[in-house]
Amino acid sequence: MSIFKRHIKPVQIPKECIGLEIQTQSSICTGERIIGFYDPKTKKLLYSELASTEKDVDAFYKKYGAERKT
Repeated sequence: MSIFKRHIKPVQIPKECIGLEIQTQSSICTGERIIGFYDPKTKKLLYSELASTEKDVDAFYKKYGAERKT
């Protein structure tokens, strides 16, 4: 275990996702959740990732330096 914490710099939000909100969606069949940037024009998630737990959701927000709305 390291005594030094690595500071991870947030990834820049992709140009096509600036101004879009982050949403999670669940599969009706399997219950699998994904998180990504929601595009209301196409009704799709862009740059989506699997979110198995709440830690995964928090990690997505942290990755892009976004603040999670409660």
